[in-house]
Amino acid sequence: MTATLRVMLDQLVAPTDPDLETASRELATALIDRAPSGCVVAGIAPSGSPAVEIPGLADVRRTPLARRELAGALQLGVASGIGGGMIHSPTLFAPLVKHDRVHDHDQTVVSIWDLGPWETPGEYPKASVAWQKAMLKRAVKHADAVVVPTHAMAVRLGEIAKLGERIRVIAGAAPEGFAVPRDEVGRRRELDLPDGFVLLSGHHGESLGVGLSAVGRCGVDLPVVVIGAAEGEEPAIADQASAAGIPERSLHVRGALAEPDRAAVFGGAVALVVADQRFALPWRVLEALALGVPVVAASSPVNDEVIVDGGAVVDADPEALGAALADALGSTAAASRLGVLAADRGRAFSWLGAADRVWQLHAEL
Repeated sequence: MTATLRVMLDQLVAPTDPDLETASRELATALIDRAPSGCVVAGIAPSGSPAVEIPGLADVRRTPLARRELAGALQLGVASGIGGGMIHSPTLFAPLVKHDRVHDHDQTVVSIWDLGPWETPGEYPKASVAWQKAMLKRAVKHADAVVVPTHAMAVRLGEIAKLGERIRVIAGAAPEGFAVPRDEVGRRRELDLPDGFVLLSGHHGESLGVGLSAVGRCGVDLPVVVIGAAEGEEPAIADQASAAGIPERSLHVRGALAEPDRAAVFGGAVALVVADQRFALPWRVLEALALGVPVVAASSPVNDEVIVDGGAVVDADPEALGAALADALGSTAAASRLGVLAADRGRAFSWLGAADRVWQLHAEL
């Protein structure tokens, strides 16, 4: 008898976040690759959406509802047309309703990568925050397990919601095969970026301001590149950089980048500076580690757990971060050492390993 793991693939056909889209694709691909004997992977996607292009999927079931209507139905717990079985969702987008795991062998496992909607709701769209909170309440009632990527997030989620031992930790990773492309120089030219810059990531906000201040204090005259900026935030980021003493000619702000362009940007970076302390998986840190790019980060429960000894993790203030960055860039030997440590730590994360743990989780359930 064949056992089918049904994976929610809404992020592949109607993505709400590029990192969630990547995570959904990478996890589904890895689950197919690591499927135990007698097991297959099938997909679930909203109606009216593009074709799902993942080799090896046994089937893709289309729901009667389009994504927007389906999201509303899931939030209310009404009929969605998804059905039962063994369901794994890379997000909270899943049928969180009453089911019988013992007799009908129905399972529903969901994932949370970012606790921002509960920690700092003002930074997110109100509708998104309301949906996330409603779905977590449904998960408390009906999920067989809730997956988070770090133990620090597991502890914090346990304080937010009464999930008990149903919280499981399965880390994400950089995209499988993530590497600096051969045409990296050409890609950076297309993006109008120099070589040999300090890299930061994130939207305009307090943490980015701290990171820019750290760069301004480090005493190293290098270009500064910010990626992942939301549309229209360039002026505010420029103001933050100016306040940090970074001249306008040295600042380069870019929005969300496709995977090959992002890898090319990492290929030109001398270090990644991370001031963000949120309870969210730091995707750009994982990518820096995968490529052996030196990481200088503010200490936080999540950063400490993800980076460990793979980078310079210091107090979360501009002076400490600036001093650590100056040390990292002070000599070729120091930068090389941090790069080696980053690459060593990066090998601890893989989607294939995550898939093995997902299969194990559903077997235990």
